[in-house]
Amino acid sequence: MKQQCTLLARLFMLFVKLYQIMLRPLMGGHCRFQPTCSDYALEALRTYGAFKGGWKAFYRILRCNPWGGCGYDPP
Repeated sequence: MKQQCTLLARLFMLFVKLYQIMLRPLMGGHCRFQPTCSDYALEALRTYGAFKGGWKAFYRILRCNPWGGCGYDPP
């Protein structure tokens, strides 16, 4: 698939990277999915761009709860 790494997608990816560096260690890394939600977000943004990738990442985060799914879920 063609990469759609726009400036906006790169900005979103920067926010995800900052989360991974600053907050993820404090939260204990308890994601229900593989890859983790933040890794999923980076891959979705890299592959699909800011809007579709951002939506896929947002929807994934909504599903990451005790009543949502779990397991392997690639972007």
